[in-house]
Amino acid sequence: MLTREPTAFEERVYDATRLIPKGCVSTYAVLGRIIGCRSAQAIGQALSRNPYAPEVPCHRVIRSDLTLGGFSSQLDGPEVARKARLLAAEGVTFDNTAKLTDPSRFWQGG
Repeated sequence: MLTREPTAFEERVYDATRLIPKGCVSTYAVLGRIIGCRSAQAIGQALSRNPYAPEVPCHRVIRSDLTLGGFSSQLDGPEVARKARLLAAEGVTFDNTAKLTDPSRFWQGG
């Protein structure tokens, strides 16, 4: 149940996030480019309020340095570990520094 209706901006973020193929990851900056927003932080904030997970696969969005980044408004701990498990189940893995191990899994939009 939604606690509030998503804004038009959030809906654009969610629509762009739905484009990321299973087994791939993208970045906040790529999503921003797709929707015409220069603020990766605004993208991240919208995704932290994602009411449509897992239909909107926000776990597939990582930092521009290709590290795992946060999840569910958390920068570490159990939620980030859950993000890593969700991605591993799709074949996307990270090394011990949380860096994407296979750059071919990076989706740049298009």
